Amino acid sequence: MTSIGGAQMVDWNLAVATATRLVRPGPDISREEARAVVAELRRHAKTSEEHVRLFTRMIPEGTEPEDTPVLVVDRPGWIKANVAGFRELLQPLLAKMESRRSGGPGGAVLGAVGGKVTGVELGMLLSFLASRVLGQYETFAPATRELPASANGGGRLLLVAPNIVHVERELDVDPHDFRLWVALHEETHRTQFTGVPWLRDHLQGEIQTFLDETDVDPMTFLERLREAAQSLSGGRPEGEQGESDTRSLVDIVQTPAQREVLGRLTAVMSLLEGHADYVMDGVGPDVVGSVSEIREKFQQRRAQGAGRLDQALRKLLGLDAKLRQYKDGEKFVRSVVDEVGMDGFNRVWTSPNTLPTKAEIAKPADWVARVHRKAES
Repeated sequence: MTSIGGAQMVDWNLAVATATRLVRPGPDISREEARAVVAELRRHAKTSEEHVRLFTRMIPEGTEPEDTPVLVVDRPGWIKANVAGFRELLQPLLAKMESRRSGGPGGAVLGAVGGKVTGVELGMLLSFLASRVLGQYETFAPATRELPASANGGGRLLLVAPNIVHVERELDVDPHDFRLWVALHEETHRTQFTGVPWLRDHLQGEIQTFLDETDVDPMTFLERLREAAQSLSGGRPEGEQGESDTRSLVDIVQTPAQREVLGRLTAVMSLLEGHADYVMDGVGPDVVGSVSEIREKFQQRRAQGAGRLDQALRKLLGLDAKLRQYKDGEKFVRSVVDEVGMDGFNRVWTSPNTLPTKAEIAKPADWVARVHRKAES
């Protein structure tokens, strides 16, 4: 475990314990009903594979991509899986902080209290997210006894059963249609990573470049942590006025070099999320009878949030930006497919050089001109 001054940088066990203790209980459901939900989600995950492959044409016929497990989990299970993923992804950054630890007062303070404080804060954030995530393809998931992953360096699909049941009840939609609709979205993410072998390494490289540029000075870290806490509580550092000046945690940790990397990451995530939305709506009419009703109600829920605290936390965590990624990415995919067809769109998966830039996500015609017309000239 990486540490500063003999103390853990992040107390991961405390993060799990805090999140599990604070997370809201799931919907009221009998044990028999819960078993039926789990079984149905597993069936939908399996049938979604064929639907997504036929629609996207990303995986050549007769080709079997790398198999990744599908896990139907509860909220504590999602928390444990994500803490394991964070430990894996952040290990180089924490090692860097260890190698650059200072003997000054900042390092002493961070070494004494940092692990516990960071563990509790991470647990609080995960408890908030654990009741909202419907599903997730874990790209960098290490295998554990409880949570298996693919054999070649990670990858598993999580479906969070209590959250799916909660939302389908809240929206008052057909539960069987909604469960299949969610499975189609998440299966698209699995197809993206299993059908495009270089994508995982590319994304991991971009994330590590972002983390390598992180300012690891302990006092700067504590100052940014204080700023984040003030934003969450409604206070602001002196000189900041108005709601529009409130920065998310992503903004707080950025350096100029990180902004460049973040622009590329934003473009990739917009592509992946928008593509998943496009696919589940494209497949939906043939296999999900009430897809129009589900989409309309779900979009309203996404936009509104669950109240003022929910909206404040979404802004702080940068989740509002994620909502824009769904919208902007789906527009990009739809525009490109309308112009050059699905096979033409699939050139996006050729190499990192054919991924859209952040500017091209907003102007799909520019991507078509760069990738198609340049290749044809």
